[in-house]
Amino acid sequence: MAVNLTPQPVRASQVTMTEMVLPQHTNSFHNVFGGQVMAWIDICAAIAAQRHSRMPCVTASVDALQFLAPVKRGWFITLRASVNYVGKTSMEIGVKVEAENPLTGELHHTASAYLTFVALDENNTPSVIPPLLAETDTEKRRYKHAEIRRKNRLALKDQTNAAT
Repeated sequence: MAVNLTPQPVRASQVTMTEMVLPQHTNSFHNVFGGQVMAWIDICAAIAAQRHSRMPCVTASVDALQFLAPVKRGWFITLRASVNYVGKTSMEIGVKVEAENPLTGELHHTASAYLTFVALDENNTPSVIPPLLAETDTEKRRYKHAEIRRKNRLALKDQTNAAT
């Protein structure tokens, strides 16, 4: 399979996904399970990764997942994913989660996460992916910050491997 290595703009792979928090998504306090939010984050990020690479992608890591506020049963949860950085075969996806009280319209930033995905070829081995075209000041800032996070992730990986 030939891979298109034309730089892809961030906007081409952005994802907005909305879910309603139903009873099966909540704990005994009627707040959404953190694991459910994590699953939605992973799905949203996977869509962005596959849109960018136009290949199957797998989650390689999740870091900096922070829960900032609870989300109640019956509320809407909106996830926005964007490719922040692209390496040779992997990419960082940032996901922002907001909750909406449907009775008041009030919005709450409830979680954020950074995920790394790897694109796979037809043999399920990592494959080269198109570079990222960061066009706006925000996209360029996110790219620079993602480069720093990538260096930190690789350093931590090296430290962990050296310790075993």
